[in-house]
Amino acid sequence: MAKPLMAKATAVWLVDNTTLSFKQIADFCGLHELEVQGIADGDVATGVKGFDPVANNQLDEIEIKKAEADTAYMMKLKYNPAAQGEEKRRGPRYTPLSKRQDRPASILWLVKFHPELADAQIRKLVGTTNPTIQQIRERTHWNIANIQPIDPVALGLCKQSELDAEVQKAAQKKAAEGGVMDDDARRKLVSTEQSLDMAPEPKLPSNIAGLQNFTLTGGSDAADEDEKAGRDADYSDADSFFNLPEGQDTDSDEDDDADDTRSGRR
Repeated sequence: MAKPLMAKATAVWLVDNTTLSFKQIADFCGLHELEVQGIADGDVATGVKGFDPVANNQLDEIEIKKAEADTAYMMKLKYNPAAQGEEKRRGPRYTPLSKRQDRPASILWLVKFHPELADAQIRKLVGTTNPTIQQIRERTHWNIANIQPIDPVALGLCKQSELDAEVQKAAQKKAAEGGVMDDDARRKLVSTEQSLDMAPEPKLPSNIAGLQNFTLTGGSDAADEDEKAGRDADYSDADSFFNLPEGQDTDSDEDDDADDTRSGRR
């Protein structure tokens, strides 16, 4: 249902100049019934001057009389061709003055973590201009050295649902154009809540990436035979550990004879 211009001021005028019920005024002005009751008690809209809807061509006086006679009657807003389509008018998102200094940080976050977003989508989410987005992309912004990327949802510049919708739209457009999507791009096709519930994919550390299929070639049979021989060896006799290979005893005896000869000459 269409709302009158200056709805709260119109409600103030209707409370002061008619005998309509709070519900009738609330339905006509698009307010809550308790809010209209607060206007009547003086707790809401203090200092707001009433706005006459009859004099401003928004309501017929006969509608007020019908509503006063029947508490179930809902007043109808007078048709105004000039106001047709005003609610659907598109324009740049309004950003409060206290948050406008945070827009470059949010633009940098979107450019860094969602490069698939078009400039028009970033402009719609943050409420900025194309030159500013281009400067952030090319890192020619006058304050680029001091800008840190911050999530626009955390800054209150947009809602999480709006960001998810734009990311999904960009990912679907890329898929329709035939672009190859990686795992991260596929995750962007679902909402944030669903992606957080998904199990993380196992990944190898970067320093050993590519070694999962690495095998030694050559010498494997010999290594297997040595290992098998080591398992089959019998070490039950402790003296076998001290048995020297053949030929070593002769050399040691010759060394002993030489030592005896030298000692005898002395």
